[in-house]
Amino acid sequence: MTGQASNSDEVFDVVVLGAGSAGAVVAARASEDPNLSVLVVDAGPDYDRIRDTPYDLVNSYHNSVADHDWKHSYQPTAEAPSTAFPRGRVTGGSSAVNTAIALRGVPEDYDGWAEQGNTEWAWEKVLTAFKRLERDLDYPDAPHHGDAGPILIRRYPQDELTETHQAWMQTAENLGFPRLDDQNAPEGSGYGPQPMNKLARLRVSTAIGYLAPARIRPNLAVRGDTHVRRLVVEGGRVVAAEVEAVGPDGPTGQVSLIRGRLFVLSAGAIQTPPVLLRSGIGPRRELERLGVPLVADVPGVGENLCDHPAIGVICELKDPSLASATMPLIQTIMRYTAPGSEHRNDLQVELITWVQREGREGAISISAVLEQSYGRGYVRLPSADPHAQPVVEQHFCEDDRDTARLVANVRDCFAFAEARPLADYIERVTFPDPTRGLDDESLTRLVRRFARSGYHPCGTAKMGPAEDPMAVVDQYGRAHAVAGLVVADASIMPEVPRANTNLTSIMIGERIGEWIRTRKGDYGL
Repeated sequence: MTGQASNSDEVFDVVVLGAGSAGAVVAARASEDPNLSVLVVDAGPDYDRIRDTPYDLVNSYHNSVADHDWKHSYQPTAEAPSTAFPRGRVTGGSSAVNTAIALRGVPEDYDGWAEQGNTEWAWEKVLTAFKRLERDLDYPDAPHHGDAGPILIRRYPQDELTETHQAWMQTAENLGFPRLDDQNAPEGSGYGPQPMNKLARLRVSTAIGYLAPARIRPNLAVRGDTHVRRLVVEGGRVVAAEVEAVGPDGPTGQVSLIRGRLFVLSAGAIQTPPVLLRSGIGPRRELERLGVPLVADVPGVGENLCDHPAIGVICELKDPSLASATMPLIQTIMRYTAPGSEHRNDLQVELITWVQREGREGAISISAVLEQSYGRGYVRLPSADPHAQPVVEQHFCEDDRDTARLVANVRDCFAFAEARPLADYIERVTFPDPTRGLDDESLTRLVRRFARSGYHPCGTAKMGPAEDPMAVVDQYGRAHAVAGLVVADASIMPEVPRANTNLTSIMIGERIGEWIRTRKGDYGL
């Protein structure tokens, strides 16, 4: 642990609550100003030396879903039971536990944000931050890439692809899809190697890329094992965060206050709404139900939950050794547009190298992912208990436009399973059962029952102009309802981008961290 904070008289200039994909970046960028004292806290443990980082955080072949997880659950669809929703509980947040996919989204995503009144997030403006955050080893000289950022990005070359991924690539070509070697090319579509923020097995999280080199700064303190209970608001301004120490067996009951001039809430799309609600900032009806005194009636808190519904076609291989957990989980991707869709690259097909079913290896998943979704869910609290698990409902495929496109996506996954050379490796499809029908009605029932999250939640404290009744913050992350509070994480995205959201979350940290450092007056510093 680097640095300390308690009920002392010390007042930090910037207190970042959550050291995840965005929060670690905000802390690193803001602390580049030696005149700003910055504290970043996280509910999970902090490993201040890379050599002490546990293997589950290093090993990018597997998502870490046990040792550093919040233990959340969610209900994907109206017909589905509650299931696990992994989120990283450690410095680095979900960037420290995820699949290490480094996709940006398409320019239309960010121009769409701008059209909703967030002009600072137009593509031409966010591209600068995307370039600044990355060191792209494959395309360092491309005008849309960066070559000196803290997040290392590379793609598996052909000779490093597993045998099934090589077959999948050839099958995509045989099916007539275009090849795209740089999946982050702004106007590109097609199949190709997946850009990933990893080097060999090492997952390059924000804890490694951003916090590790910043720890030498005397004005930056990092504190793990610190759970944020609520914000303390006095006279319409956030003046402190009430936190609780976390021990090996869980919360200790040791509660203290951290005081600051500016608080940046970066707890993520699932945890940011609970912190706001426990602080009295949220929909009046919800606060009354929870028995929390009203500080500000903000209807958008916890609403507008966006994500990517997904479903996999599971195939048993003739040679089970070709689908082993000793192999990288994912290496390739295809991004393309659904028939008749107005949203470019709104579908993905991915080959998941190995799937464990009933404890057995030997199966792959050809996964369909809807990248632009109309459906919206919510995040709420069952009680004001600071340790209560949030209630997360996604409402996937309740919008017919989503259902129709995901059904088309599933059909394309079956086309991959039936075409050579990939079909030569497949013994049989085990899910969905082809004998139960693949007509539109059958597949519609299937996706409405079995669609699951791509684990890219966002939008639950969305940004927008003050006249938008559902906007929680303005386009600079500043809360509309109270002073001294900024939200900087995936929760401020108005809509989910057409890509895995980790790189976009890092970009948000880059932009807001830089604004805090260079426009201090705009943030009351």
